[in-house]
Amino acid sequence: MIYDSAQSWRDAPQKRVLFFGMSGLGKTHVSQILRDQGDWFHYSIDYRIGTRYLGEEIADNAKREAMKNPYLRELLMSDSIYIASNITFANLKPVSMWLGKPGDVAEGGLPFPEYQRRQDLFRRAEEAALLDTTSFIERAESIYGYPHFICDTGGSICEWVDPENPDDPILKALSASTLMIWIKGTEDHTAELIRRFDRAPKPMAYQPAFLARAWADYLVEKDIAADKVNPDDFIRWTYAKALAHRQPLYAAMARHWGVTVTAQQIADVRSAADFDDLIAATLDGRMRG
Repeated sequence: MIYDSAQSWRDAPQKRVLFFGMSGLGKTHVSQILRDQGDWFHYSIDYRIGTRYLGEEIADNAKREAMKNPYLRELLMSDSIYIASNITFANLKPVSMWLGKPGDVAEGGLPFPEYQRRQDLFRRAEEAALLDTTSFIERAESIYGYPHFICDTGGSICEWVDPENPDDPILKALSASTLMIWIKGTEDHTAELIRRFDRAPKPMAYQPAFLARAWADYLVEKDIAADKVNPDDFIRWTYAKALAHRQPLYAAMARHWGVTVTAQQIADVRSAADFDDLIAATLDGRMRG
């Protein structure tokens, strides 16, 4: 790790961290607190994906939908209007809407092969955005003068890496330039995430093998044809399984490549000083352990 003790963390003129874990446990919350202090640059992986790597795909998909409307079609064909997504750190909906959900097209779903295609594009985009971290650390300092750096990753980071492989290219690159921090939830947090997701199911990215198993199992259990699947029902059915699938991957990432803090500890952070104290105590505990 780039900080080998509490003291090395406190003394570091440049603090560089990467948060990972399930969405909804505080990654963006603590990133915003640190950014608002004025000395931290906030690099959002999901924002980078949507603006740099999937921007054209997202805009083209919106154009296809607009072309179905004769009024909008005429305006587009005459270059009278243009379509672009308005992605912000607080609004990443264009990315999730493009990613979509598999199932009955009449209910807003995507044919499964198209869903797999988008999943693959998202995977490649996220891998590239993660590997951009080092260059953004350099840019944050050389262009904007930020001494400290936060990488706020999406929940799917664990789907594309092998935490048990000491030569995993993504984890090697990230751990060489940042302190990787797992924000770990409790069983109560998991139950709340499931309740929240059930109320408003949103698209997710999955490891290809996991997705293939989940899709096949769902079709068998529900005894339903692929083109008749209710998109929201499938992703609700899959969500708890995805949480269980990801948990040991996050744990292995923290064990081999970083440190662990709890979601409650993150929720208690109110300032950069609070965060410094939390990470110093975490590193001290890891060294003693």
